[in-house]
Amino acid sequence: MAKHGKKYLAAAAKVDQNKFYAPGEAVALALETSTTKFDATVEVHLRMGLDPRQADQQVRDVVNLPHGLGKTVRVLVFAAGEGATAAREAGADFVADDDEMLKKIQNGWTDFDVAIATPDMMGKAGRLGRVLGPRGLMPNPKAGTVVPAEDLPRAIEEAKAGRVEFRLDKTANIHVPVGKVSFGEQKLKENFASLMDAIKKAKPAAAKGNYIRRITLTTTMGPGIKVDLAQAQSLEVSG
Repeated sequence: MAKHGKKYLAAAAKVDQNKFYAPGEAVALALETSTTKFDATVEVHLRMGLDPRQADQQVRDVVNLPHGLGKTVRVLVFAAGEGATAAREAGADFVADDDEMLKKIQNGWTDFDVAIATPDMMGKAGRLGRVLGPRGLMPNPKAGTVVPAEDLPRAIEEAKAGRVEFRLDKTANIHVPVGKVSFGEQKLKENFASLMDAIKKAKPAAAKGNYIRRITLTTTMGPGIKVDLAQAQSLEVSG
């Protein structure tokens, strides 16, 4: 079993493991217990009451966080012809419009955070599933990453501004970053509220019983903080 350092143990001692904190309290405590020298990421982990083996109980969607993620998002676009030109003009970091780039990805190169594709390029992108799939980088219509060429500027702008994809994993959990410690309490709480709103809207019709069973907030290398479920689900999205 991994041993924790003195800083972590001191931070963990501030968290009451038997208490479910109000969202605002949880965010404040997460910031207080962040021990890294770098600007740590704040993450939300949700334990869902869904069966990931059932096709009609899948959750996969995106949320536009009002304050972004606090990092530079590198966007790759699968497009050809006018679509490739539009992607470059819209600020795409990489454009996969030739065999050389496709081969580079096939060989394992994935130095980008979001992949977007036009429908006519999904055949070629689909052949890279072995590389893109396990990393969550495969373009998908549900995630808003398969769009017509004329919609590429909007999709690229949203991806760079803080659009985050979330999905149910094989263990019935959802893990989503909601910003950086440097954001402060208010911005993080607003990002958290937007995430919870999107999670609720993405509820499958086939979901039974408790849709969300448990919510935990944490920072990179920080202790987990249990969040009061009812209060988290009643958060109001600002604006």
